[in-house]
Amino acid sequence: MSAAERRGAGALMIQGCGSDVGKSVLVAGLCRLFANRGLTVRPFKPQNMSNNAAVTVDGGEIGRAQAVQALACRTPPTSDMNPVLLKPQSDVGAQLIVQGRMAGHWAARGFQTQRAALLPVVLESFDRLRAQADLVVVEGAGSPAEINLRAGDIANMGFARAADVPVVLAGDIDRGHVIAALVGAHAVLDPDDRAMIGGFLVNKFRGDPSLFDEGRAEITRRTGWRDFGLVPWLASATRLPAEDAVVLAREEGGSGRRIRIVAPMLSRIANFDDFDPLRIEPEVDFAFVPPGRPLPGDADLVILPGSKATLADLDFLRRQGWDIDLLAHVRRGGRVLGVCAGFQMLGRTVADPDGIEGPPGAAPGLGLLEVETVLTGDKRLAHVSGTLADGAAVSGYEMHVGRTTGPGMARPFARLESGVLDGAVSADGRVAGSYLHGLFEAAPARAALIGGDRHLRPGAHATAVDAALDEIALALEAALDVEALAALAGVAG
Repeated sequence: MSAAERRGAGALMIQGCGSDVGKSVLVAGLCRLFANRGLTVRPFKPQNMSNNAAVTVDGGEIGRAQAVQALACRTPPTSDMNPVLLKPQSDVGAQLIVQGRMAGHWAARGFQTQRAALLPVVLESFDRLRAQADLVVVEGAGSPAEINLRAGDIANMGFARAADVPVVLAGDIDRGHVIAALVGAHAVLDPDDRAMIGGFLVNKFRGDPSLFDEGRAEITRRTGWRDFGLVPWLASATRLPAEDAVVLAREEGGSGRRIRIVAPMLSRIANFDDFDPLRIEPEVDFAFVPPGRPLPGDADLVILPGSKATLADLDFLRRQGWDIDLLAHVRRGGRVLGVCAGFQMLGRTVADPDGIEGPPGAAPGLGLLEVETVLTGDKRLAHVSGTLADGAAVSGYEMHVGRTTGPGMARPFARLESGVLDGAVSADGRVAGSYLHGLFEAAPARAALIGGDRHLRPGAHATAVDAALDEIALALEAALDVEALAALAGVAG
């Protein structure tokens, strides 16, 4: 299908002057804004890189941000919304997910040279979404100004030109030098790439907007681009699940709340948004512990989170001395919960004979559960529900490679509705492991897992996320020239 033939339903792409400039939030907000106006909207990100992923209704996986954007559109997430997903397993390699399915492991250099071959797959997914919608809001990755990566690009201008989708370039004023970022992008872009940009917006402004009037005028004067608006700092965005682990470096704990829960910040941490529901509980103090710091001795519960490289992060955990801290925590009567890879680490051994997540190898686990894990090439992706040992209802999703066996499985963590038993619990009940992500979403399970006060907020996290999307949409409605954006996208505003 040619670019001209794709001109049907409207489409608009938000690209940025760099990573973490707020593209994901802007797309989510625009999705909710146009959905609130009565349009059928779909989100799309051609290529993503994240270890925070979500299971889709068609049994695949996509980046967590696209699942949140689907929620903003009030539609279930599908694999087409993020057809290429890279899940980093090391500094130079990642697991490749194509249209929701594991498709191998690519080295960084190999991906850069071979990614162009994935463009037909990306366009296929985009065409399917466009056939379902009045408007597709597309999120870029990184920055189109990274012209050293332009050859074979499928994430920014390579996609925009192939699909004939107009672009709005977002700059982040909170970082500083936003004028230089936008004007510099204009200067380095290829003329044909530059022609795809219909205008710019400035994101994350704090204070009196009029103070930046001259700055916006200067950007327009130097680029000729239309100014679509100045977006204020969106405090509501902190209530959305984060996609990138960079946000974890901003964690602070020690609030003095009654129940203290911590999780070590593993080097390849995955799906750390599992613990977002803990943040809204008034009696819970939850924090990630960064490398170089010990696990606090006064924690009530230590959670070992998921990881994209179990053996590598088991070694990382030991190099931080967290294994010693964890054993001391258990001796003091503290509780431990391992989720997915964290569950695997709690066992007696972890083996990766086929090099599924890195170099082939094996290592002793932490020995707190009587189980052994062998990583395998098949990946389990499923939404599940069931009950915990105390009868509390639990739901979530599985997203893992590996098979875990051993006598500890005779004391399961949960019984699923399918009849399958999940996870394991130690004989004294203080150490548990599960393959279920999203454990803390439902209040009954949250109460059972946290312990202590049972009067927790039912469904409060999901409600908070949905309310945040509405607040962001309202803020964008006030800050942006929405009618001009709709016209650029080719839809009635």
